[in-house]
Amino acid sequence: MRNKIGREIPDEILREYGKEGFQGSFYRNGSYYRKAAPVVRGVADPRESKMVSSIREALEKCGARDGMVFSFHHHFRDGDYVVNMVMKEAADMGLHDITICASSLGAAHDPVAEYIEQGIVTEIQSSGVRGKIGEAISRGRLKRPAIIRSHGGRVRAIEEGDVHIDIAFIGAPTCDEYGNARALGGKSDCGVLSYSMADAQYADHVVVITDCLVPYPNCPASISQANVDYVCVVDQIGNPNKIVSNVVRMTKDVRELMMARYCTQLMAESPYFRDGFSFQTGAAGATLAVNSMLKPILEERGIRMGFAIGGITKPMCDLLEEGLVRKIVDAQAFDLGAIESLRSNPNHFEISTSEYANPMNKGAYVNKLDFVLLGALEVDVDFNVNVVTGSDGIVRGAPGGHPDTAAGARCAIIIAPLIRGRIPTVCDRVVTAVTPGECVDVVITDYGIAINPRRTDLLEAYRDSKLPFKTIEELRDMAYAITGKPEEISFKDRVVALVESRDGTIMDVIREIDE
Repeated sequence: MRNKIGREIPDEILREYGKEGFQGSFYRNGSYYRKAAPVVRGVADPRESKMVSSIREALEKCGARDGMVFSFHHHFRDGDYVVNMVMKEAADMGLHDITICASSLGAAHDPVAEYIEQGIVTEIQSSGVRGKIGEAISRGRLKRPAIIRSHGGRVRAIEEGDVHIDIAFIGAPTCDEYGNARALGGKSDCGVLSYSMADAQYADHVVVITDCLVPYPNCPASISQANVDYVCVVDQIGNPNKIVSNVVRMTKDVRELMMARYCTQLMAESPYFRDGFSFQTGAAGATLAVNSMLKPILEERGIRMGFAIGGITKPMCDLLEEGLVRKIVDAQAFDLGAIESLRSNPNHFEISTSEYANPMNKGAYVNKLDFVLLGALEVDVDFNVNVVTGSDGIVRGAPGGHPDTAAGARCAIIIAPLIRGRIPTVCDRVVTAVTPGECVDVVITDYGIAINPRRTDLLEAYRDSKLPFKTIEELRDMAYAITGKPEEISFKDRVVALVESRDGTIMDVIREIDE
């Protein structure tokens, strides 16, 4: 079948997974479902200890067996050690057919690619896949198609029962002997534990892995003792210095600064730019630069941001310290400055990923966004965005909160250069559709700005603006004039990954690359 954005979804995939093709971003608005429920092992005997001597003992006590679903969070990003430690023990125990349900996977988890080759890991469900794991998926090494979801889509899938977690492994910077876990303190701070909150509530077994055992009670706890089965102390759970990945960077690039200036002016001229507006920015160069460029405008007009959300970086925390942001609500700390702000500023709050972006609860923070600034690998003339597959067709990216924030924000802005390395960013048709064009309002490039024709209100608001507006087709033509129209990537028939819409319908499929 062809879904609402014209992507062809094989009928056999829809039948096998019991899914529908994407029908629109708000197709399931107002629908009902009963939340999934975990198996709970009651602990009534106060003499029973939750402490285990090793990850191996934790796996054994949880009844680890072939075919289980293990979950992990990625708050340590490129500095995470937990996934590899757990999977090595699972491999040493002879386990096979394991599904990894992670909030994201990256180059730090390259050893998992070998477990895919060995049949130890046969399915991946994640909000991001990079490095050797993405290459293994794209080359058809995984037994079953990977499932790629947004952050909000992942927590919806857990709560709705689309995926049932057998054992959740939660790397916690501090924990007490009874399982109260926090993201602050110790030697491996990661700021928040937002991604693991749903895992702790819905998994049959929950294991906290920490490198800093603290006196009881460890309050206020991000993960409650009421949800934790076992606590394991190891030498180190991660490297906080690698929380700042190569995605997070300040820029001096002339093109990126130009796009940041365009974006700042566009926001300042917007009808939504008023006292109390809400904002989320990404962690790339141009989007981070907007934070500093907004400051003098906020001061000149005497207005403040009401709240900021998302993956948080130090530039946003600086605005909070200077009184230009009233509150930050945080589901991921992107750098050490954000972690310090969480520790010291009473107006910087940790929230769960369900509160952040779940489309099927009674209201997520993304629904109250005025502006969101997002990146893109590709944008097509229908404003559909690809943030997952590269120009070679290899899975190497992450939806993250991209589709969630675009759907929720009143003005979703994509910032991307017109071309990258002789590859056009604006094109006829994206390789993989991740965020649907109906949710994308503005595309800003170094060659001009395109407003989605669906947003007639924005077209009217900027009618007298001096910004360099173009149509999306004009931007595509300019890109092709520089690079030529690229040849289509060759794929085989086999589907190696599904891209779910945040509501659980199928946005697109990714096929095995033809090398």
